[in-house]
Amino acid sequence: MLFNLFNLAWAMGPPPKGEGGGSLLGAFIPLILIFVIFYVLLIRPQQKQAKAHRELVKNLKKGDWVVTSGGLRGRVVGVTDTIATIELPPDNIKVRVTKNYVVSLIKPEERKEQS
Repeated sequence: MLFNLFNLAWAMGPPPKGEGGGSLLGAFIPLILIFVIFYVLLIRPQQKQAKAHRELVKNLKKGDWVVTSGGLRGRVVGVTDTIATIELPPDNIKVRVTKNYVVSLIKPEERKEQS
């Protein structure tokens, strides 16, 4: 019994000085690698997508055919700093939406398919 307590005490003690010390840099390398992987796979592509959307909204002009985040497809008939007025075919209904809700432009060949 006394022998088991002695072994338990040695097992709970600090490691000997020559073993298992490791450097501080070695402890942070996995964290640094995880951050780099997250940046390359998640953060950077999201930043590129946000920049492309900002450019789309900034360059929105009268006559562009667009799709909104709600799924409305139509032609832009008016643009202000924050609002775009969109005309929806075939009844020519005009809808005012915030420019940030414009998701993409419709290419001319896609418009022909819809008609």
